[in-house]
Amino acid sequence: MKILVTGSTGYIGKRIIPILINEGHHVVCAVRDTLRVDKILSEDPNVSIVEADFLKPETLQNIPKDIDVAYYLIHSMSNTSKDFEKLEATCAENFEAYFSTTEVKQVIYLSGITNDKNLSKHLQSRKNVEDLLAFDAYALTIFKAGIIVGSGSSSFEIIRDLVEKLPVMIAPKWLNTKTQPLAVRDVLAFLSKAKGKEILYNKSFDIFGPEVLTYKEMLLKFAEIRELKRYILTVPVMTPKLSSYWLYFVTSTSYKLASSLVDSMGIEIIGNKSDINTILNVQPISYREAVELAFEKIEQNSIVSSWKDSMVSSGRLQNNLHKYINVPTYGCFTDFKERKIVDMERTVNRIWSIGGTTGWYYGTYLWKIRGHLDKLFGGIGLRRGRTHVSKLDAGDALDFWRVIFSDREERKLLLYAEMKLPGEAWLEFKIEDGLLKQTATFRPRGLAGRLYWYSVLPFHGFIFRGMINKLVEVEDHQVVST
Repeated sequence: MKILVTGSTGYIGKRIIPILINEGHHVVCAVRDTLRVDKILSEDPNVSIVEADFLKPETLQNIPKDIDVAYYLIHSMSNTSKDFEKLEATCAENFEAYFSTTEVKQVIYLSGITNDKNLSKHLQSRKNVEDLLAFDAYALTIFKAGIIVGSGSSSFEIIRDLVEKLPVMIAPKWLNTKTQPLAVRDVLAFLSKAKGKEILYNKSFDIFGPEVLTYKEMLLKFAEIRELKRYILTVPVMTPKLSSYWLYFVTSTSYKLASSLVDSMGIEIIGNKSDINTILNVQPISYREAVELAFEKIEQNSIVSSWKDSMVSSGRLQNNLHKYINVPTYGCFTDFKERKIVDMERTVNRIWSIGGTTGWYYGTYLWKIRGHLDKLFGGIGLRRGRTHVSKLDAGDALDFWRVIFSDREERKLLLYAEMKLPGEAWLEFKIEDGLLKQTATFRPRGLAGRLYWYSVLPFHGFIFRGMINKLVEVEDHQVVST
């Protein structure tokens, strides 16, 4: 079959594409920015990459019309509470209008469980999209999932942050809200097995794990799995705003995303039973098994996708990476340094391992202080880390940076700053003629930007010098042997 995957650079999209390829299908990946596509994927003969933005209907003409099945995995494209409902509705309307003219037979949409009478804005928006996608020209299959648990999922990472950082939690009362967590592997099983199944045409199914747990029980069970002793006290007086700040300061989420989560976490997510498990032969695993499998992936360093790489994880960068790939020069301040490389492979490996648990090689404590300050002023800080310890792709989050360009063969890595700044900043590593060239560029915004640059200039002098020296540094035994 010829299968379209929308949201193909997202958390679920990245994971279902390899499954479909391994099954022998030709996969068409619709992306808003081709820079975000993995090079290995773009070179696969069973994959076609098309640039399409569902907010811009004229770009949908790039999608071939001879599609058999389409996966609709587009969710809110903004982390502001004011416009995400409108954006989701516009995307769905444009999708329906275009695909009503194609040969597509089935559209599979991943939504959220919406059985509670009082829905959050996000869940109400999901429900609205279901109605907008329904059309006579094709069959619509809807899967409504509960909390998704897996390496890199937002729920998993937030629970992990809370459990690993707080021995004692004074938490809001919504921790007593009930839900049915579902392993990401089971979500993928439902999605992949549903294609072409006529028995599922024009039907909707709730998909959920075998247990009903409160968020508090999920936290405590997570702690038990990690062999940590944790105490949780829920209080009724914590307002939604205070709850949002609580999540924001403890976890790696942004404040706006924390607000959205708090809005949703007060709603019970309990699914309606159906025969979907029998039809597709999927038996969801327990929450404990889901968490243990997630840590297996983490320990094997094989996380396929992470919610932290979403463009809305910071709220600062626009969706189009091409807008930032040409580093400006006019009206900018720069810090340029270069060093001769002795061990090329070692230097390249160190560049592509920078940040996250590895750190920044020199003055890491100063980077951490900058991260704490950023968090204090409403930024993202350093808590996002990185998804993979030695691999970087365009679009990946890297502490409070975003990867704009990454090519080991060209030996060039370009980062864009997503911390709170009175301006814009880029950090580039490029190897040419046996030299490592490191350039920090800052485009100030008004007088505040200029004052900021001069205030941090003394620190740049030794931080950037120390970093490039460490990147080209050889091991002691190499120095002795020479």
